[in-house]
Amino acid sequence: MSYHQEATRNMFVDEPTLDLFLRGVLLTVLTLCWVVLLVRINGLRSFSKMTNFDFVMTIAVGSLLAGAAQSTSWGGYAQAVAAMAALFATQYSVARLRQRFDPFETLVQNTPVLLMRDGKIIDKALMETRVAKSDLIAKLREANVLDMSKVRAVVLETTGDISVLHGDELSESLLQGTRTVTRS
Repeated sequence: MSYHQEATRNMFVDEPTLDLFLRGVLLTVLTLCWVVLLVRINGLRSFSKMTNFDFVMTIAVGSLLAGAAQSTSWGGYAQAVAAMAALFATQYSVARLRQRFDPFETLVQNTPVLLMRDGKIIDKALMETRVAKSDLIAKLREANVLDMSKVRAVVLETTGDISVLHGDELSESLLQGTRTVTRS
């Protein structure tokens, strides 16, 4: 059977319309169960978005899930679910290597950047990271900051999230690993 014939062949029943419906429903359910199984094997961290790698993983799995749900052949479906397994295995391997080898951690991970310190916005850091001052102010409001002088630090995290640390004191250990852009 040629590739074209296999790609246009029905997967579940001979009636084309019913087969389209069944493919949409059954392949989606099967693939969701597969993803849940992979998450159970790989652990809670699978979709944690702790690193930029995790974020890309989440997007890629979503794309593969959509592709698997729209498969027109068992070969295409198998390729999509195998690719998901490979992504989870890669994520597991990268996480282990990051734990064991600092140079690998440095290679695959961005460094968090300090955007604000002790009530003062670091304009050069905003410029370098392309964070608009209005976005920073919005994040301060989201964090219920009532007084800029009480902001101890604002950090652009490796995931793109912005952490706002405010209050009377700040433990310096919370800023471990952040990069400070010198003010100008």
